[in-house]
Amino acid sequence: MTKPFTPNDLVRYIYQEMSEVEQELLVQALHSDDSLMQEYVEMLSTIEQMDQIQLQPSEKVVLAIKSRAQSTGLERV
Repeated sequence: MTKPFTPNDLVRYIYQEMSEVEQELLVQALHSDDSLMQEYVEMLSTIEQMDQIQLQPSEKVVLAIKSRAQSTGLERV
């Protein structure tokens, strides 16, 4: 009986948090289970998209915060 791998197992594999034995078993499962492979590919894609997320507020948000601070007298804090 083969171990059913979970999404958490895939995350552990992606971030290299598995033992070598677990990695080997997961790789075998990926080769034989199309749905597991699809889930793995989707996770890699999601991680790639997350890496491209803009981590700075837009100019509109910055201006709104500055305007609010100025109207309440907090700009000097």
